[in-house]
Amino acid sequence: MSHLFTPLKLGTLELDNRIVIAPMCQYSADNGKTTRWHDMHLGNLAQSGAGLLIIEATAIEPEGRITYGDVGLWDDETEAALSKTLNAVRSHSDMPIAIQLAHAGRKASCEKPWDGGGAIAPDHKNGWQVVAPSAVPFRAGDPAPEALGTSRIGEIVQGFADAAKRADRLGIDAIEIHSAHGYLLHNFLSPHANKRQDDYGGSLENRMRIVLEVYDAVRAAFDPAKPVGIRISASDWVDGGWDIDQSVELAKALKERGCDFIHVSSGGLHIDQKIPLGPNYQVPFADRIKAETGMTTIAVGLITEAEQAEAIVFTGQADAIALARGILYDPRWPWHAAATLGAEVKAANQYLRCQPRVLKKLFG
Repeated sequence: MSHLFTPLKLGTLELDNRIVIAPMCQYSADNGKTTRWHDMHLGNLAQSGAGLLIIEATAIEPEGRITYGDVGLWDDETEAALSKTLNAVRSHSDMPIAIQLAHAGRKASCEKPWDGGGAIAPDHKNGWQVVAPSAVPFRAGDPAPEALGTSRIGEIVQGFADAAKRADRLGIDAIEIHSAHGYLLHNFLSPHANKRQDDYGGSLENRMRIVLEVYDAVRAAFDPAKPVGIRISASDWVDGGWDIDQSVELAKALKERGCDFIHVSSGGLHIDQKIPLGPNYQVPFADRIKAETGMTTIAVGLITEAEQAEAIVFTGQADAIALARGILYDPRWPWHAAATLGAEVKAANQYLRCQPRVLKKLFG
């Protein structure tokens, strides 16, 4: 029996298999509101046979968007738009749907990637003042971020909680808190971005403070029967930055609070990062966090083959694997993996004629 295609529980939520669709920004929202592109995009992925679909990084306030095309969940209009999208997707799929709640911090106010992705000045069209723990820009020449005061930090923590309440009203099955890839919460964790001298800077305990406050606020605002997890960058890949040792300590603190899962990525905070790209390059981070904390872990990063994913789960390096670019390239990756591993996935009635088990018999 394939281990990749055995059920997995995230808290009380049971997934049919251990394939997760990672959140992937589409930069196609209208002032934070999902559009018909999202109906099509998420609807397509909801037919993939994966165990869980996570909606892209969703800003908890307008200033928290990476680009002006990012999805948000900060008011009634953004909630109503996402409701329409979810209704469209759910009308033909019962795949569990999670959402990643996020704030982009100093990497906000940017052009869309296909327009260059550069920082937009606050006084320019489609731009705004970015914020961070300290007035340290991501790149030299970028507009300087405004260092957050403690009252503004409290507003952002409350913004995560308010977005969680909206997600709960929408029937979202799980929440993932975005604390990776150089965005706001990751900024607080890393000494390279956090130069504060108050309760939110300096020691590891202080740098973790806002992450734990956001987790507590989201957990309190969301249905207690539904899971709340987190995505982290386990390493900045730069000397003197956030690293796996500190990530383990953060995971332990989150585990004590009842955090249901940890999605382990890396990088994104420093332009001098040196990432040794290759198959499974981030899996050892997930493996260590799982071994030292017992948390349910999701591994991600250049996991492209069915046998590769099976080995990660079978050997206990992670409890699940996540796909991003790979499932955009091949939206039926779970079908093909099931055919390779002799398993089955759920398919819509309209697609029953091409289930993986049938393909396996014909071409296996």
